[in-house]
Amino acid sequence: MRSRRLALGALALPFAVLVAWGEPVWPEPPGPVAARPDPGKTAPRPQIVSRRDWGADEGLVREHATYTGAARVVFVHHTGHPNGYDCKDVPAMLRAMEVDHVRGQGWDDIGYNFVVDRCGTIYEGRGGGSGRPVHGAHTEGFNDDSVGVAALGDFGPGTTVPPAMLRGIAKVAAWKLRADIDPHGTVRLVSTNDDSRYPKGRAARFHAVSGHRDSQETRCPGDALYAQLPAIRDEAARLRDR
Repeated sequence: MRSRRLALGALALPFAVLVAWGEPVWPEPPGPVAARPDPGKTAPRPQIVSRRDWGADEGLVREHATYTGAARVVFVHHTGHPNGYDCKDVPAMLRAMEVDHVRGQGWDDIGYNFVVDRCGTIYEGRGGGSGRPVHGAHTEGFNDDSVGVAALGDFGPGTTVPPAMLRGIAKVAAWKLRADIDPHGTVRLVSTNDDSRYPKGRAARFHAVSGHRDSQETRCPGDALYAQLPAIRDEAARLRDR
């Protein structure tokens, strides 16, 4: 019996070594974990203006959409447009953005999954189905298991973020975040390339609703909008608790 145990132990040793020398473990900053002990819940799908309705040029799209896991983080951006636009002009602005992202930036399609205007209207950004986990091109290194929402405007210091816009962003977050993710919590993601603050393979911890600047060397989404992220988290949590 003793020799059999020794043999089993010898067989188990290589497996233990493989486990011990697997993927490197990176230190993580302390913070609450966003996964709830209960299954949680999402908010209903908000009203969204489809690509067809704002006139997306599907002939510009270079590749079919690809998909990732359900969103664990919502990254908030701003687009840099002047803030005084008329909301009826937003479809034309989105068509121009599509051209810039594809022909100017070299992306397959619009980078953001959703765009929210100053009137609080939510627009489908990148194609592939607004209800599906479309892999975006919004946050280098962290496009997996995340959603990019862009506020249409420029929200640097001294500007005011329209309350309707904040509510629109919160609606997307409440709906798209995975059911077990607390909008007030934090989530661990692993960088997929070296084009962010974190080298490829490095683990980072983000708020479930984060700003673009949390992962990149950028001022996006602007100081004014970044300061409103706690309010967006509060509203997203409230929408889920209805």
